[in-house]
Amino acid sequence: MPRKRGSTNAITSAAAFILLEVAALAMLGSSSTMKDIWFNRASMRVNAFLWGAAENMRNHFRLETQNDSLAALNAALEARLRQYELREAGMEEKSHEVFLNDQRFRYIPATVVRMGRGTAHNYVIVNKGQEDGIRPQSGIITSDGVVGIISAVGRRYSYGLTLMNPNVTISTRIGQAGVDAPLRWDGRDSNTAVAGDIPPHYDIAPGDTVRTSGFSSIFPAGIPIGTTQDSRLVNGSSRQVDVRLFQDFRSIHYVTIVENLDSDEILALEKNATSGES
Repeated sequence: MPRKRGSTNAITSAAAFILLEVAALAMLGSSSTMKDIWFNRASMRVNAFLWGAAENMRNHFRLETQNDSLAALNAALEARLRQYELREAGMEEKSHEVFLNDQRFRYIPATVVRMGRGTAHNYVIVNKGQEDGIRPQSGIITSDGVVGIISAVGRRYSYGLTLMNPNVTISTRIGQAGVDAPLRWDGRDSNTAVAGDIPPHYDIAPGDTVRTSGFSSIFPAGIPIGTTQDSRLVNGSSRQVDVRLFQDFRSIHYVTIVENLDSDEILALEKNATSGES
């Protein structure tokens, strides 16, 4: 009997050992599987992050191209919109023909890279230059109005004087009466300008729209600039009117450069005529 008991105990111990080994192997296999699942999930998270970061990087570098395309489309739409506005306002028959046909003007989208504010001589630098066909004495506009005039051109950048500069004067036409008047910054803030040299018998009503007249080789006719406010007589010989500008000079980023394709011929004629008179 003792031998039987010892034999039974040995068999029981062996069975228990085998069961423990099987359980250990099962646990090891399960642990290995869990590790594989965890590593797979972690790898997927890392890959997803890297793919997302790479896609965001690609989108970031595509933004400039997309913005340039949108700016070019916006410039073309602005040109067509001005044609419709001119027809609606009846300005096509009243204004100079040479400046009314937008085909005489080329529109080049650009981005402001630097802007001088808060001084008496405010300026703007845009990211287009000679390589893009920009020339001095081209206009700078946005969908909100006139920004300024290009005064110097580099290979890839251009420098312009903004309307908030005492050296910039814009030829404008006021309201339905079609009164022509030069407009310049009033020197007080970025929202107002002054149109002057208006004959005293004209009564300028508040709220009239002020647009570019087209009587220059820089801007086409009909670009909205602002609305009239108070007017007053100056020395009893001319009238002056305050103009509230549409353009917000605190938030300019995308602009359009306007080039008159006939400006060289016009300037040459003016120069020859002037030299002939002298």
